Amino acid sequence: MIRKIFFVEDDLSFGSVMKSYLELNDFDVTWVDDGKYAVDRFKAGTFDMAILDVMLPNVDGFTIGKTIRTLEPQIPMIYLTAKTLKADILKGYGIGADDYITKPFDSEVLLCKIKAILNRGNEKHNHSEEYRLGEYAFNYRYRTLERKGQKEKLSPREAGLLRMLCLRKNELLTREEALQKLWGDDDYFTARSMDVYVTKLRKYLKDDPSIHIRNIHGSGFILEEKNEN
Repeated sequence: MIRKIFFVEDDLSFGSVMKSYLELNDFDVTWVDDGKYAVDRFKAGTFDMAILDVMLPNVDGFTIGKTIRTLEPQIPMIYLTAKTLKADILKGYGIGADDYITKPFDSEVLLCKIKAILNRGNEKHNHSEEYRLGEYAFNYRYRTLERKGQKEKLSPREAGLLRMLCLRKNELLTREEALQKLWGDDDYFTARSMDVYVTKLRKYLKDDPSIHIRNIHGSGFILEEKNEN
């Protein structure tokens, strides 16, 4: 299976070389050369890893990484930088970087790091990417919800919220946990946004009466699956 990499780098020469090198090593690479386009391009695809240059025009790599982390909390992330300041390195790890590589570097070293990080997550992904919900099959990695041959494509945040509900099936998912992990904040506006996403998920799941997302007032939500036996 070809793994998909989201790559943000504004140096056109370096970016082109790295994209070609990774593709020669059997990766599918989406390359963005301007920070202001990065988040929209990320939302449009499905990726196994993000590799972000820190120094970018318009929007820096740290800001992009923080947004990506709210959309896909589990995605592995590597930062590339020409700076060696300790504060920047700590900031990258604080956002959730799996590794931090200083330019210039050997392409083979980056390739080894990519493979090590992805292989490290294989067992976890194999056990946590697919869920059964009554008549529905939910694939978190590909953000698909399928029932009787009909398939819906979920947004990154819809998929993230449904996954959290699946992991707590028939148990309470607190508002605080969902908001902090998926939105990065817990305030009135993010809470209203989450309510909108819950409503969307209910519409996706409405054709199977054994599945229901119940609101627990003031606390959170429970994804209920009724046993018909």
